[in-house]
Amino acid sequence: MEYRPTIGLEVHAELNTRTKMFCSCANDPEASEPNIHVCPICLAHPGTLPVPNREAVRHVLRVGSALSGTLATAYSEFDRKSYFYPDIPKGYQISQYAYPLVSGGMLAGVPVTRIHLEEDTARSAHTRGASVVDFNRAGIPLMELVTEPEIHDAETAGRFARELQLLLRTLDASKANLEKGEMRIEANISVSNGSTLGTKVEVKNINSFRSVERAITFEIARQIALLNRGEQVVQETRGWEENKQETFHQRRKEGSADYRYFPEPDIPKLILSETADLTPQAIAQTLPELPWQRRDRYATHYTLKEEDIAFLIETPARSAFFDAVIDALDGDAMLVLRAAHYIVSDLAGWYAKNGGEEYAHIQPTAFAALIRMTARNTVSSRGAKDILALMAAHGGEPETLARAHGLLQTQDRAALEQLVQAVIAEHQTVADEYRAGKESALHFLVGQSMKAARGSGNPALITELLVEALAR
Repeated sequence: MEYRPTIGLEVHAELNTRTKMFCSCANDPEASEPNIHVCPICLAHPGTLPVPNREAVRHVLRVGSALSGTLATAYSEFDRKSYFYPDIPKGYQISQYAYPLVSGGMLAGVPVTRIHLEEDTARSAHTRGASVVDFNRAGIPLMELVTEPEIHDAETAGRFARELQLLLRTLDASKANLEKGEMRIEANISVSNGSTLGTKVEVKNINSFRSVERAITFEIARQIALLNRGEQVVQETRGWEENKQETFHQRRKEGSADYRYFPEPDIPKLILSETADLTPQAIAQTLPELPWQRRDRYATHYTLKEEDIAFLIETPARSAFFDAVIDALDGDAMLVLRAAHYIVSDLAGWYAKNGGEEYAHIQPTAFAALIRMTARNTVSSRGAKDILALMAAHGGEPETLARAHGLLQTQDRAALEQLVQAVIAEHQTVADEYRAGKESALHFLVGQSMKAARGSGNPALITELLVEALAR
């Protein structure tokens, strides 16, 4: 029997704000000491009143605008989501239910149901037979995005999650590091052999994009195996066990009725149309170039390869560096294409080997100057790689470094003629093979000549001089 999987994602992202969602405590969940960023409001002392964080609201509206969602400018509200757990100091979470900040939208071909705002929970740790709670994270602004159940394979789910992370970073809405819990992905998965949806299972505790895809793939296979044995799929919440590469039962899955949602009485209703800088028009004007727009620009104007584009837009810092290089090269398409090659291959390789913050020392204008030097044959390809390594490690101007390290290509014909004659004399057998018609022998002689010139010889001129000398 053939089954059709259906997947919906719920993604939480901690937002970049100075303070928490409803109080003035610092938004610093990674503080070195536990429970130092707390106050009566985020600890839910009686009589305290929450005040919404305006910047958090703005972040969610900008994400919604980027996805072409409908912003709830006429009316929105916060709700109480009731459930008890030690990391919820109030015994309920302030969230949004019936009237979210954003409805609808589209990302990576996947329709979005809603985007709303809530507060994060505290962080629990279980060790040495005891449970402890750190409330530094309690009350951190948390964006939740829910997709429509219109994903049907693990790869599409992974692609959506990666694109959302890139968008959040582009908008500076969230750092969205999965390994730090700044972005958390939950997958709702069902399988059926008809047009109706099967029983939904939610999978939590997924901390990487690859694990998202693997967890979905495993859960689809698990549910199909149950159905093929004539058993039922139970609606439940399951976790993902990375070491075993399988899901495991956590608890019975709650429904919305279990949470007993009702409007938060301590927070006034939000009428965002009354705030000039939070209207859809004002929010739209604050958006930078979005990832898919940048991707299209790189492909259309500079004919970059798809895999190179993916690398260049992977982080805002990387795309900002590349765009600054484009400006320094006056948008010359051929030079930009050459620059992309050096960034994606040589510069990326240097950082992968040596580590360090990307582009911490190298200036876009200096990098562009090096690209112009390669185009004018002022330095060889080998010389450019050596100069680039020096720039990445310590900075500096390429021409100054080239002179200091003897990496400028010599155009001195007389000097190169002497060098070529010496190479031919040293490799007389290879020279004779070329004269006898073996074209590959010339490549060897060019390589030996470049080696003798320590990379500073012009390859085209060396080749020309070798051909002339070997014809005599």
